[in-house]
Amino acid sequence: MSGTCGAAGITRSTDGELVSIQEAAKRLDMAPSTLHRWINDGFIAGEQLTPGAPWRIRVTPELLARFVEQTPDGYVPMQDATRILGVSRQTVLQRVKRGELDAVHVHHVDDQATLFGHSS
Repeated sequence: MSGTCGAAGITRSTDGELVSIQEAAKRLDMAPSTLHRWINDGFIAGEQLTPGAPWRIRVTPELLARFVEQTPDGYVPMQDATRILGVSRQTVLQRVKRGELDAVHVHHVDDQATLFGHSS
């Protein structure tokens, strides 16, 4: 997972539709500000056509697979991940960005939580 040259987060791909933050937010049923934060944190990839241009998100099957309805086996909430690993929230996010940990966003009707598991 690299975050250089105008992109942040998971490995860049030319597959999938490149959409605005606002369009991605509609498709993922969340606030654009959350997507901006997740690009910054490295939870999802963002692309800029030129430095300083608005962020865009490439909607791929891999991205959509990060948004799930049920917690996968072996995944824990962020707070537990920091405690288990003995590191800060930022360090957990850096490990996700580098591909050392997998992360998913679990969407429940009454609750939303981001969960982390080891990469295989």
